[in-house]
Amino acid sequence: MFVRQKKNKSGVVSVQVIDKSSGKYKVIKTLGSSSSISRVEMLVKEGEHWIKSQLGQAEIDLSGTQDAFDKFISNIQQVTVAGTELLLGKIFDEIGFSKIKDDLFRKLVLSRLCFPVSKVRTIDYLKKYHGIEIDEDRIYRYLDKLYNKQKDLVQQISYQHTLRILNNQMSIVFYDVTTLYFEIDDQDDLRKTGFSKEGRHQNPQIVLGLLVSVGGYPLAYEIFEGNKFEGHTMLPVINAFKKKHTLDKMVVIADSGLLSSNNINDLQREGYEFILGARIKNEKQILQKQILSLKLKNGESAILKKDEHTNLVISYSLSRHKKDQANREKGLRKLEKQISSGKLTKSHINNRGYNKYLKLKGEINVEIDKEKFNADGKWDGLKGYLTNTGLNKSEVIENYSHLWRIEKAFRISKHDLKIRPIYHRLHHRIEAHVCIAFVAYKVFKELERQLYQKGARLSPEKAIDIAKTIYAIKIINPLNNEILNKTLILNDEQKYLSQLFDF
Repeated sequence: MFVRQKKNKSGVVSVQVIDKSSGKYKVIKTLGSSSSISRVEMLVKEGEHWIKSQLGQAEIDLSGTQDAFDKFISNIQQVTVAGTELLLGKIFDEIGFSKIKDDLFRKLVLSRLCFPVSKVRTIDYLKKYHGIEIDEDRIYRYLDKLYNKQKDLVQQISYQHTLRILNNQMSIVFYDVTTLYFEIDDQDDLRKTGFSKEGRHQNPQIVLGLLVSVGGYPLAYEIFEGNKFEGHTMLPVINAFKKKHTLDKMVVIADSGLLSSNNINDLQREGYEFILGARIKNEKQILQKQILSLKLKNGESAILKKDEHTNLVISYSLSRHKKDQANREKGLRKLEKQISSGKLTKSHINNRGYNKYLKLKGEINVEIDKEKFNADGKWDGLKGYLTNTGLNKSEVIENYSHLWRIEKAFRISKHDLKIRPIYHRLHHRIEAHVCIAFVAYKVFKELERQLYQKGARLSPEKAIDIAKTIYAIKIINPLNNEILNKTLILNDEQKYLSQLFDF
């Protein structure tokens, strides 16, 4: 487009905006006419300003010929994924992570949510889908910086945001641990073989402790040596969190894997209230008899005094009964199959899993202890909770039931964000990798919360998948060589998502 001054026979000059993109002159807009030189100059400037304003939102006319379409294609400079930044970048900023003034941090977190792969493959992803070229050495230098300077800030931002969305209520926290393995054989001071929750006992691993709030929002994390007993990880994480945020009172909720006399004594000494999953089959005989004599029906619960400081809450569920029974019978069938094939020996008689149902027949033969198997059936459907709180039995059960959210956090981190296996070797880069996954999970949880709040019919995973299909094109305007950017919101799913999050 250009501004044309056309002199009429009367001497008056008409000022028009002309388009010649189709090969013919076409009047797009008439600005006016005048015989005054100053007036004509003013109309010309108006025309130039109008053209400039229109070019920013111009649409190239593809009608008419194949040549027009080919010309349009030849002027596309770049096609990139735009939806992930529009959706996840918006949430990243709302949480407050934009306080970390480093664009590479943002890119690594969003990439972890959209394309969770190794750092080397992340470089390839950013180049192919976002047109961003990053040197591999730069990423590794940044991981060093992230470990040294930003881990505490990341956790502080996450805590402050969680506090806001929970209306300043932080009286209950949930703690659990998991293991993350490495695809290597060599051990070091951090990566050690130990009890693996993933069955990767041959691989060196680390132990990850995670603290979350009501609702499953991540608050703090810490990593430990791979052979560290999980029960020894809880107090360091909880104490550091309480001290950092000057909290007076907290109820700690954790599963039975963290139940030990030392942990209970430490929690009580530090002034914590707690709800812990109880190992009711390991209680003293007198207490076991009391539990089994309750004869609870589906949905019923009871409270028993364990000692002067703690109570046991016992609940019974028919659905849990069916699940426990099915698991026992499945374990029994597996043992029977192994015995018939001669795979089990005296060395397999131990208390690991369903091996507890094995016994020795004669000097070398192994058989099933049916009496022990049937005795275990009395416990099907029963669940115990150890607590020193003043909560009633329903409140104890209700609060403990939220522990599944931390299990979901680990599941999302391991499977969706693919936090493991970890390929880094240096301690501080392992820390940085976990930090990025922690932030990515926080963004994921906030996306989940906002979708629920908006009444959306989308899961977080589906929303991210849709965002990954929203592209932006960068075009060189052939008329003036200016760059035009256009985000393509094309189908109903994309339009729905863009309306939900106002982009």
